[in-house]
Amino acid sequence: MTRLKIENLHASINETQILKGLNLEIKKGEIHAIMGTNGSGKSTLSKVLTGHPAYTVNNGNILFENQNINKLSPEERSQLGIFLAFQYPVEIPGVSNEEFLRIAYNLKQKSLGKKELDPIEFFEILQTKLKDATLNITFLNRNVNEGFSGGEKKRNEILQMTVLDPNLAILDETDSGLDIDALRNLSQGINNFMTPDKSLILITHYQRLLDYIKPDFIHIMHEGKIIKTGDASLALILEEKGYEWLLKK
Repeated sequence: MTRLKIENLHASINETQILKGLNLEIKKGEIHAIMGTNGSGKSTLSKVLTGHPAYTVNNGNILFENQNINKLSPEERSQLGIFLAFQYPVEIPGVSNEEFLRIAYNLKQKSLGKKELDPIEFFEILQTKLKDATLNITFLNRNVNEGFSGGEKKRNEILQMTVLDPNLAILDETDSGLDIDALRNLSQGINNFMTPDKSLILITHYQRLLDYIKPDFIHIMHEGKIIKTGDASLALILEEKGYEWLLKK
């Protein structure tokens, strides 16, 4: 079943056209990696998919589970089951992780017409989610991303993803700035999240992430379009040859 279908997508920011006719289809259970040089439009794509207000869709359609979401707000897209992990997670002083996650979880429950959980009920769920994200219980009492290392911030994003349990997760350069141990832990949390009912978009510069998370497809972006699609072996070719061989064709 098709989860996400992007048709001839054109998008701009401040009248600068960035996406220029992008097409992509993602099915349930699939992992898609998007690679490309700086400025190719990778991060713009993630923001447009999640409804960032700074970007304008000039043409084309974004269909999520057969529903056109072009005009939906970020909150409405989140309620449908779309999640974005940021490259640079923000700090929220004075708000503990546990409180933040419970509020976010209950907002989703409310939007689905389901029962909201009190702190004790939510904590029971959270203990399992912590294990899935390879985090320990001390994270819960710390303020959101405040004083966190780069690796801790990225893993905290994965905890948020695991708790909110989206149908489509978009991870924008989640691997940037991580050492090998942090990358391994992060990847384990992502792999624990994936099931045959989930879909995942990995936006990355580096093949090393794909040593731990095996994509079904790799797409190369250039100047706002996908110019080549292949299997996991395409990342190895890029590691060896770079992007020049592809852009010269």
